[in-house]
Amino acid sequence: MLFSEEENTIQIAPDAYLLKGFLLGHSQGLLKDLNLVLKANPLRHMKTPSGYHMSVAMTNCGDWGWVTDEQGYRYSQRDPVTNLPWLSMPAIFRQLATSAANSVGFDGFKPDACLVNRYAIGAKLSLHQDKDEADYSHPIVSFSLGLPALFDFGGITRDAAKQAIHLEHGDVVVWGGQSRLNYYGIRRIKAGTHPLLGPYRFNLTFRRTQN
Repeated sequence: MLFSEEENTIQIAPDAYLLKGFLLGHSQGLLKDLNLVLKANPLRHMKTPSGYHMSVAMTNCGDWGWVTDEQGYRYSQRDPVTNLPWLSMPAIFRQLATSAANSVGFDGFKPDACLVNRYAIGAKLSLHQDKDEADYSHPIVSFSLGLPALFDFGGITRDAAKQAIHLEHGDVVVWGGQSRLNYYGIRRIKAGTHPLLGPYRFNLTFRRTQN
């Protein structure tokens, strides 16, 4: 990994970066608006097409939201639980996601979806690719809040070598370009308590889903 002390930026792969502590100083605003999102569109354990309930509780905000059920993986403009449009993406979410992308060379990133994942102790996210978007030229921006996690970042095939990256509250990962379709996942969350978020890790993932 290549590290820049000046920017506190670690390059983890071609066109993929860890921004240590990028969100620190913004926790109050982020968590205030996160609570609004969770109130409007409650967290739920979505079901995969094979009938498996995910261990991670999820919801969305923005113009589009990622959903999964017996019909498959897709983006929807409406919350299937409320049948209402997702809550608009809070300005602080959009601004920080765009700023993070711009800081590592992905200029003009305009996310139209934010997937909110809540990891309880023991929850995990299996290794996978993000392939439900219409255009892979846009990066993915991922915020980490709350409990720490081990982020597995692999290659373009499932069996490619992967590295385990320690993520803490306030960290951001940005990947695109040559690494846009790399496999990634989150290992099981270990027991702990965060001073702001208790026994949980929240992950906010920003994408541009439409052309």
